[in-house]
Amino acid sequence: MLTATRAPQLKTVLIASGLVLTLAMGVRHGFGFWLQPISQAHGWTRETYSLAMALQNLLWGAFGPFAGMAADRFGTARVVIVGALFYVGGLLWMAMVNQPTLFVIGSGVLIGAALACTAFGAVSGIIGRVAPDEKRSWAFGISSAASSIGQFLMMPVEQRLISSTGWDTAFFILAALVAIVMLPMAFGLRELPHDKAAGHHQSMKEAIREAFSHRPFLLLVAGYFVCGFQLVFIGVHMPSYLKDKGIMDPGVAVMALALIGLFNIFGSYYAGKLGGFLPKRYLLSSIYLTRAVVIALFLLAPLTQWSVYIFACAMGLLWLSTVPLTNGVIAGIFGVRYLSMLSGFVFFSHQVGSFIGVWLGGYLFTRDGNYNTVWGITIALGVFAALVNLPINEKAIVRQHVATA
Repeated sequence: MLTATRAPQLKTVLIASGLVLTLAMGVRHGFGFWLQPISQAHGWTRETYSLAMALQNLLWGAFGPFAGMAADRFGTARVVIVGALFYVGGLLWMAMVNQPTLFVIGSGVLIGAALACTAFGAVSGIIGRVAPDEKRSWAFGISSAASSIGQFLMMPVEQRLISSTGWDTAFFILAALVAIVMLPMAFGLRELPHDKAAGHHQSMKEAIREAFSHRPFLLLVAGYFVCGFQLVFIGVHMPSYLKDKGIMDPGVAVMALALIGLFNIFGSYYAGKLGGFLPKRYLLSSIYLTRAVVIALFLLAPLTQWSVYIFACAMGLLWLSTVPLTNGVIAGIFGVRYLSMLSGFVFFSHQVGSFIGVWLGGYLFTRDGNYNTVWGITIALGVFAALVNLPINEKAIVRQHVATA
Protein backbone atom coordinates (compact mmCIF):
# COMPACT_ATOMS: atom_id res chain seq x y z
CA MET A 1 0.00 0.00 0.00
CA LEU A 2 1.46 3.35 -0.99
CA THR A 3 1.58 6.13 1.55
CA ALA A 4 0.49 9.65 0.70
CA THR A 5 4.07 10.90 0.98
CA ARG A 6 5.30 8.40 -1.60
CA ALA A 7 2.50 8.99 -4.08
CA PRO A 8 3.18 11.40 -6.95
CA GLN A 9 2.02 14.90 -6.21
CA LEU A 10 -0.93 16.12 -8.25
CA LYS A 11 0.62 19.54 -8.85
CA THR A 12 3.82 18.05 -10.30
CA VAL A 13 1.89 15.66 -12.52
CA LEU A 14 -0.40 18.41 -13.81
CA ILE A 15 2.52 20.72 -14.64
CA ALA A 16 4.56 18.01 -16.40
CA SER A 17 1.61 16.51 -18.28
CA GLY A 18 0.38 20.01 -19.11
CA LEU A 19 3.64 20.98 -20.80
CA VAL A 20 3.79 17.69 -22.71
CA LEU A 21 0.20 18.15 -23.89
CA THR A 22 0.81 21.81 -24.69
CA LEU A 23 3.52 20.93 -27.18
CA ALA A 24 2.09 17.65 -28.48
CA MET A 25 -1.29 19.15 -29.29
CA GLY A 26 0.02 22.59 -30.20
CA VAL A 27 2.36 21.34 -32.93
CA ARG A 28 -0.22 18.94 -34.29
CA HIS A 29 -2.97 21.59 -34.29
CA GLY A 30 -1.03 23.68 -36.80
CA PHE A 31 -0.42 21.00 -39.42
CA GLY A 32 -3.09 22.57 -41.61
CA PHE A 33 -0.69 25.45 -42.34
CA TRP A 34 1.55 23.05 -44.29
CA LEU A 35 -1.20 21.74 -46.59
CA GLN A 36 -0.75 24.29 -49.37
CA PRO A 37 3.03 24.93 -49.21
CA ILE A 38 3.92 21.22 -49.19
CA SER A 39 1.39 20.40 -51.91
CA GLN A 40 2.71 23.22 -54.10
CA ALA A 41 6.37 22.42 -53.45
CA HIS A 42 5.97 18.75 -54.41
CA GLY A 43 3.27 19.18 -57.05
CA TRP A 44 0.71 17.13 -55.09
CA THR A 45 -3.06 17.49 -54.94
CA ARG A 46 -4.58 18.36 -51.58
CA GLU A 47 -5.72 14.75 -51.27
CA THR A 48 -2.13 13.53 -50.78
CA TYR A 49 -1.38 15.71 -47.78
CA SER A 50 -4.91 15.15 -46.46
CA LEU A 51 -4.30 11.40 -46.63
CA ALA A 52 -1.09 11.79 -44.63
CA MET A 53 -2.94 13.75 -41.96
CA ALA A 54 -5.74 11.20 -42.01
CA LEU A 55 -3.32 8.31 -41.53
CA GLN A 56 -1.63 10.15 -38.66
CA ASN A 57 -4.94 10.46 -36.91
CA LEU A 58 -5.99 6.89 -37.62
CA LEU A 59 -2.72 5.44 -36.34
CA TRP A 60 -2.78 7.78 -33.34
CA GLY A 61 -5.99 6.04 -32.44
CA ALA A 62 -4.80 2.54 -33.37
CA PHE A 63 -1.65 2.88 -31.28
CA GLY A 64 -3.58 4.53 -28.43
CA PRO A 65 -4.77 1.40 -26.58
CA PHE A 66 -1.26 -0.09 -26.70
CA ALA A 67 0.32 3.14 -25.46
CA GLY A 68 -2.29 3.15 -22.71
CA MET A 69 -1.50 -0.46 -21.78
CA ALA A 70 2.19 0.40 -21.61
CA ALA A 71 1.52 3.50 -19.50
CA ASP A 72 -0.68 1.54 -17.08
CA ARG A 73 1.88 -1.24 -16.78
CA PHE A 74 5.32 0.34 -17.16
CA GLY A 75 4.63 3.97 -16.26
CA THR A 76 3.70 7.15 -18.10
CA ALA A 77 7.25 8.57 -18.07
CA ARG A 78 8.69 5.81 -20.25
CA VAL A 79 5.84 6.07 -22.72
CA VAL A 80 6.24 9.86 -23.04
CA ILE A 81 9.99 9.51 -23.68
CA VAL A 82 9.33 7.04 -26.49
CA GLY A 83 6.63 9.32 -27.86
CA ALA A 84 8.94 12.36 -27.87
CA LEU A 85 11.50 10.43 -29.93
CA PHE A 86 8.81 9.37 -32.40
CA TYR A 87 7.64 12.98 -32.63
CA VAL A 88 11.12 14.25 -33.49
CA GLY A 89 11.52 11.53 -36.11
CA GLY A 90 8.12 12.26 -37.64
CA LEU A 91 8.76 15.99 -38.01
CA LEU A 92 12.13 15.36 -39.61
CA TRP A 93 10.53 12.85 -41.98
CA MET A 94 7.91 15.38 -43.08
CA ALA A 95 10.68 17.90 -43.78
CA MET A 96 12.91 15.62 -45.86
CA VAL A 97 10.75 13.08 -47.72
CA ASN A 98 9.24 14.15 -51.07
CA GLN A 99 7.97 10.81 -52.42
CA PRO A 100 4.22 10.86 -51.78
CA THR A 101 3.71 7.25 -50.67
CA LEU A 102 6.70 7.33 -48.33
CA PHE A 103 5.61 10.72 -46.99
CA VAL A 104 2.11 9.48 -46.22
CA ILE A 105 3.16 6.19 -44.61
CA GLY A 106 6.21 7.44 -42.73
CA SER A 107 4.66 10.57 -41.28
CA GLY A 108 1.49 8.65 -40.49
CA VAL A 109 3.29 5.96 -38.50
CA LEU A 110 5.79 8.22 -36.71
CA ILE A 111 3.47 11.11 -35.79
CA GLY A 112 0.60 8.73 -35.06
CA ALA A 113 2.73 6.75 -32.60
CA ALA A 114 4.11 9.97 -31.12
CA LEU A 115 0.69 11.39 -30.37
CA ALA A 116 -0.51 8.07 -28.93
CA CYS A 117 2.36 8.25 -26.43
CA THR A 118 2.20 11.96 -25.56
CA ALA A 119 -1.45 13.04 -25.79
CA PHE A 120 -4.55 12.50 -23.66
CA GLY A 121 -4.81 8.72 -23.55
CA ALA A 122 -1.27 8.11 -22.34
CA VAL A 123 -1.39 10.69 -19.53
CA SER A 124 -4.99 10.22 -18.42
CA GLY A 125 -4.18 7.20 -16.25
CA ILE A 126 -1.61 8.90 -14.03
CA ILE A 127 -3.86 11.95 -13.64
CA GLY A 128 -6.81 9.77 -12.69
CA ARG A 129 -4.76 7.80 -10.16
CA VAL A 130 -3.09 10.82 -8.56
CA ALA A 131 -6.18 13.04 -8.32
CA PRO A 132 -8.63 12.30 -5.50
CA ASP A 133 -12.15 11.34 -6.58
CA GLU A 134 -13.61 14.77 -5.83
CA LYS A 135 -10.94 16.53 -7.95
CA ARG A 136 -10.63 14.04 -10.80
CA SER A 137 -12.97 15.75 -13.28
CA TRP A 138 -11.35 19.10 -12.47
CA ALA A 139 -7.86 17.62 -13.02
CA PHE A 140 -8.91 16.23 -16.40
CA GLY A 141 -10.20 19.71 -17.25
CA ILE A 142 -6.84 21.24 -16.32
CA SER A 143 -4.96 18.82 -18.59
CA SER A 144 -7.34 19.51 -21.47
CA ALA A 145 -6.93 23.25 -20.92
CA ALA A 146 -3.14 22.82 -21.08
CA SER A 147 -3.40 21.31 -24.53
CA SER A 148 -5.54 24.28 -25.53
CA ILE A 149 -2.86 26.69 -24.36
CA GLY A 150 -0.51 24.96 -26.78
CA GLN A 151 -2.98 25.36 -29.61
CA PHE A 152 -3.30 29.06 -28.86
CA LEU A 153 0.43 29.72 -28.49
CA MET A 154 1.72 27.54 -31.30
CA MET A 155 -0.54 28.79 -34.11
CA PRO A 156 1.24 32.12 -34.68
CA VAL A 157 4.62 30.50 -33.99
CA GLU A 158 4.15 27.83 -36.66
CA GLN A 159 2.75 30.20 -39.27
CA ARG A 160 5.59 32.65 -38.61
CA LEU A 161 8.19 29.88 -38.88
CA ILE A 162 6.79 28.78 -42.24
CA SER A 163 6.74 32.32 -43.65
CA SER A 164 10.15 33.37 -42.32
CA THR A 165 12.26 30.21 -42.54
CA GLY A 166 10.40 28.05 -45.06
CA TRP A 167 8.07 25.12 -44.46
CA ASP A 168 10.86 22.50 -44.28
CA THR A 169 13.09 24.45 -41.87
CA ALA A 170 10.05 25.02 -39.67
CA PHE A 171 9.78 21.27 -39.17
CA PHE A 172 13.44 21.09 -38.04
CA ILE A 173 12.92 23.85 -35.49
CA LEU A 174 9.80 22.20 -34.10
CA ALA A 175 11.61 18.86 -33.82
CA ALA A 176 14.29 20.51 -31.68
CA LEU A 177 11.63 22.16 -29.52
CA VAL A 178 9.86 18.84 -28.92
CA ALA A 179 13.08 17.21 -27.77
CA ILE A 180 14.05 20.10 -25.49
CA VAL A 181 10.66 20.30 -23.74
CA MET A 182 9.16 16.81 -23.69
CA LEU A 183 12.12 14.71 -22.61
CA PRO A 184 12.77 16.61 -19.34
CA MET A 185 9.05 16.80 -18.54
CA ALA A 186 8.71 13.02 -18.79
CA PHE A 187 10.63 12.68 -15.54
CA GLY A 188 7.86 14.59 -13.75
CA LEU A 189 5.50 11.78 -14.72
CA ARG A 190 7.32 8.97 -12.95
CA GLU A 191 4.79 6.91 -11.06
CA LEU A 192 5.32 4.45 -8.25
CA PRO A 193 3.64 1.04 -8.67
CA HIS A 194 -0.02 1.41 -7.87
CA ASP A 195 -2.49 -0.89 -6.21
CA LYS A 196 -5.24 -2.42 -8.27
CA ALA A 197 -8.50 -0.56 -7.95
CA ALA A 198 -10.78 -1.17 -5.02
CA GLY A 199 -9.13 -4.47 -4.16
CA HIS A 200 -10.40 -6.05 -7.35
CA HIS A 201 -7.41 -7.62 -9.06
CA GLN A 202 -8.49 -7.50 -12.67
CA SER A 203 -6.34 -8.41 -15.66
CA MET A 204 -6.13 -6.26 -18.79
CA LYS A 205 -8.01 -8.91 -20.76
CA GLU A 206 -10.82 -8.93 -18.19
CA ALA A 207 -10.97 -5.12 -18.24
CA ILE A 208 -11.27 -5.05 -22.04
CA ARG A 209 -13.97 -7.73 -22.06
CA GLU A 210 -15.90 -5.92 -19.33
CA ALA A 211 -15.76 -2.56 -21.12
CA PHE A 212 -16.85 -3.81 -24.54
CA SER A 213 -19.77 -5.71 -23.06
CA HIS A 214 -21.01 -2.57 -21.28
CA ARG A 215 -23.49 -0.45 -23.30
CA PRO A 216 -22.46 2.98 -21.95
CA PHE A 217 -18.89 2.33 -23.09
CA LEU A 218 -20.08 1.56 -26.61
CA LEU A 219 -22.17 4.75 -26.66
CA LEU A 220 -19.09 6.77 -25.66
CA VAL A 221 -17.21 5.11 -28.51
CA ALA A 222 -19.93 6.12 -30.98
CA GLY A 223 -20.05 9.72 -29.76
CA TYR A 224 -16.30 10.17 -29.79
CA PHE A 225 -16.18 9.18 -33.48
CA VAL A 226 -18.13 12.35 -34.23
CA CYS A 227 -15.81 14.50 -32.12
CA GLY A 228 -12.81 13.38 -34.14
CA PHE A 229 -14.53 13.85 -37.49
CA GLN A 230 -15.56 17.42 -36.73
CA LEU A 231 -12.41 18.73 -35.09
CA VAL A 232 -9.77 17.41 -37.47
CA PHE A 233 -11.71 18.34 -40.59
CA ILE A 234 -11.99 21.92 -39.32
CA GLY A 235 -8.44 22.08 -37.98
CA VAL A 236 -6.77 20.87 -41.19
CA HIS A 237 -9.05 22.32 -43.87
CA MET A 238 -10.07 25.67 -42.36
CA PRO A 239 -7.08 27.66 -43.73
CA SER A 240 -7.68 26.35 -47.26
CA TYR A 241 -11.45 26.82 -46.98
CA LEU A 242 -11.02 30.48 -46.10
CA LYS A 243 -8.68 31.09 -49.06
CA ASP A 244 -11.12 29.35 -51.39
CA LYS A 245 -13.84 31.71 -50.19
CA GLY A 246 -11.76 34.81 -50.87
CA ILE A 247 -10.22 35.49 -47.46
CA MET A 248 -6.62 35.53 -48.70
CA ASP A 249 -4.94 36.99 -45.62
CA PRO A 250 -3.27 33.99 -43.88
CA GLY A 251 -3.44 35.92 -40.64
CA VAL A 252 -7.19 35.33 -40.48
CA ALA A 253 -6.74 31.55 -40.43
CA VAL A 254 -3.92 31.87 -37.91
CA MET A 255 -6.07 34.02 -35.66
CA ALA A 256 -9.05 31.66 -36.06
CA LEU A 257 -7.07 28.60 -35.00
CA ALA A 258 -5.44 30.56 -32.20
CA LEU A 259 -8.86 31.70 -30.96
CA ILE A 260 -10.04 28.09 -30.98
CA GLY A 261 -7.10 27.25 -28.73
CA LEU A 262 -7.65 30.29 -26.50
CA PHE A 263 -11.36 29.70 -25.92
CA ASN A 264 -10.77 25.99 -25.59
CA ILE A 265 -8.79 26.73 -22.43
CA PHE A 266 -11.97 28.01 -20.80
CA GLY A 267 -14.24 25.43 -22.40
CA SER A 268 -12.10 22.48 -21.28
CA TYR A 269 -11.55 23.81 -17.78
CA TYR A 270 -15.18 24.59 -17.07
CA ALA A 271 -16.39 21.36 -18.69
CA GLY A 272 -14.18 19.46 -16.27
CA LYS A 273 -15.34 21.60 -13.37
CA LEU A 274 -19.03 21.21 -14.25
CA GLY A 275 -18.50 17.48 -14.70
CA GLY A 276 -17.71 17.27 -11.00
CA PHE A 277 -21.33 17.93 -10.01
CA LEU A 278 -23.54 17.71 -13.14
CA PRO A 279 -24.33 14.54 -15.15
CA LYS A 280 -21.56 14.25 -17.69
CA ARG A 281 -23.82 12.63 -20.29
CA TYR A 282 -26.02 15.73 -20.44
CA LEU A 283 -23.00 17.98 -20.77
CA LEU A 284 -21.61 15.83 -23.60
CA SER A 285 -24.94 15.82 -25.41
CA SER A 286 -25.22 19.60 -25.10
CA ILE A 287 -21.71 20.10 -26.49
CA TYR A 288 -22.35 18.01 -29.60
CA LEU A 289 -25.71 19.63 -30.31
CA THR A 290 -24.29 23.12 -29.85
CA ARG A 291 -21.45 22.31 -32.26
CA ALA A 292 -23.98 21.36 -34.94
CA VAL A 293 -25.84 24.64 -34.42
CA VAL A 294 -22.66 26.76 -34.48
CA ILE A 295 -21.43 25.13 -37.71
CA ALA A 296 -24.82 25.62 -39.38
CA LEU A 297 -24.93 29.30 -38.41
CA PHE A 298 -21.38 29.81 -39.66
CA LEU A 299 -22.29 28.43 -43.07
CA LEU A 300 -25.54 30.40 -43.31
CA ALA A 301 -24.06 33.75 -42.27
CA PRO A 302 -22.13 35.97 -44.72
CA LEU A 303 -18.46 35.00 -44.55
CA THR A 304 -16.33 37.83 -43.20
CA GLN A 305 -13.23 38.12 -41.09
CA TRP A 306 -15.40 38.72 -38.02
CA SER A 307 -17.78 35.84 -38.71
CA VAL A 308 -14.71 33.57 -38.84
CA TYR A 309 -13.51 34.89 -35.49
CA ILE A 310 -16.94 34.47 -33.87
CA PHE A 311 -17.15 30.92 -35.20
CA ALA A 312 -13.65 30.17 -33.88
CA CYS A 313 -14.50 31.48 -30.41
CA ALA A 314 -17.70 29.45 -30.25
CA MET A 315 -16.05 26.27 -31.51
CA GLY A 316 -13.16 26.84 -29.14
CA LEU A 317 -15.48 26.66 -26.15
CA LEU A 318 -16.67 23.27 -27.44
CA TRP A 319 -13.41 21.98 -28.95
CA LEU A 320 -11.84 19.64 -26.35
CA SER A 321 -14.46 20.07 -23.66
CA THR A 322 -15.54 16.51 -24.44
CA VAL A 323 -12.19 15.10 -23.22
CA PRO A 324 -12.44 15.63 -19.44
CA LEU A 325 -16.07 14.54 -19.50
CA THR A 326 -15.40 11.38 -21.51
CA ASN A 327 -12.41 10.39 -19.36
CA GLY A 328 -14.47 11.20 -16.29
CA VAL A 329 -17.26 8.87 -17.38
CA ILE A 330 -14.78 6.06 -18.04
CA ALA A 331 -13.09 6.52 -14.65
CA GLY A 332 -16.45 6.71 -12.87
CA ILE A 333 -17.76 3.51 -14.43
CA PHE A 334 -14.63 1.32 -14.54
CA GLY A 335 -12.22 2.87 -12.04
CA VAL A 336 -8.70 4.14 -12.72
CA ARG A 337 -6.64 0.93 -12.78
CA TYR A 338 -6.75 0.66 -16.58
CA LEU A 339 -7.88 4.19 -17.36
CA SER A 340 -5.16 4.93 -19.94
CA MET A 341 -5.92 1.73 -21.82
CA LEU A 342 -9.71 2.16 -21.83
CA SER A 343 -9.38 5.82 -22.78
CA GLY A 344 -7.15 4.64 -25.62
CA PHE A 345 -9.86 2.36 -26.95
CA VAL A 346 -12.47 5.12 -26.86
CA PHE A 347 -10.01 7.52 -28.44
CA PHE A 348 -9.41 5.06 -31.28
CA SER A 349 -13.00 5.71 -32.33
CA HIS A 350 -12.26 9.44 -32.16
CA GLN A 351 -9.33 8.95 -34.49
CA VAL A 352 -11.27 6.80 -36.95
CA GLY A 353 -13.58 9.79 -37.18
CA SER A 354 -10.55 12.06 -37.60
CA PHE A 355 -9.20 9.89 -40.42
CA ILE A 356 -12.49 9.95 -42.28
CA GLY A 357 -13.08 13.66 -41.65
CA VAL A 358 -9.71 14.91 -42.86
CA TRP A 359 -9.45 12.50 -45.78
CA LEU A 360 -13.06 13.00 -46.87
CA GLY A 361 -12.53 16.74 -46.83
CA GLY A 362 -9.63 16.42 -49.27
CA TYR A 363 -11.35 13.78 -51.41
CA LEU A 364 -14.64 15.65 -51.76
CA PHE A 365 -12.84 18.92 -52.48
CA THR A 366 -10.85 17.20 -55.24
CA ARG A 367 -14.06 15.69 -56.64
CA ASP A 368 -16.47 18.62 -56.22
CA GLY A 369 -14.22 21.66 -55.95
CA ASN A 370 -15.78 22.68 -52.61
CA TYR A 371 -16.39 21.54 -49.03
CA ASN A 372 -20.20 21.81 -49.04
CA THR A 373 -20.97 18.11 -48.64
CA VAL A 374 -18.55 17.48 -45.81
CA TRP A 375 -19.82 20.54 -43.90
CA GLY A 376 -23.31 19.04 -44.11
CA ILE A 377 -22.01 15.75 -42.77
CA THR A 378 -20.41 17.46 -39.76
CA ILE A 379 -23.78 18.99 -38.81
CA ALA A 380 -25.69 15.70 -39.12
CA LEU A 381 -23.09 13.85 -37.07
CA GLY A 382 -23.30 16.46 -34.32
CA VAL A 383 -27.01 15.76 -33.92
CA PHE A 384 -26.31 12.01 -33.91
CA ALA A 385 -23.69 12.33 -31.16
CA ALA A 386 -26.02 14.47 -29.04
CA LEU A 387 -28.61 11.69 -29.15
CA VAL A 388 -26.31 8.73 -28.40
CA ASN A 389 -24.81 10.37 -25.31
CA LEU A 390 -28.14 10.98 -23.61
CA PRO A 391 -28.84 7.38 -22.46
CA ILE A 392 -25.34 6.75 -21.00
CA ASN A 393 -25.55 5.34 -17.48
CA GLU A 394 -22.67 6.78 -15.45
CA LYS A 395 -23.12 4.45 -12.47
CA ALA A 396 -19.99 2.57 -11.39
CA ILE A 397 -19.83 -1.12 -12.20
CA VAL A 398 -20.33 -3.38 -9.19
CA ARG A 399 -18.08 -6.37 -9.73
CA GLN A 400 -19.39 -9.62 -8.38
CA HIS A 401 -16.10 -11.40 -7.73
CA VAL A 402 -12.67 -10.58 -6.40
CA ALA A 403 -9.83 -12.55 -7.86
CA THR A 404 -6.97 -13.58 -5.63
CA ALA A 405 -3.42 -12.73 -6.53
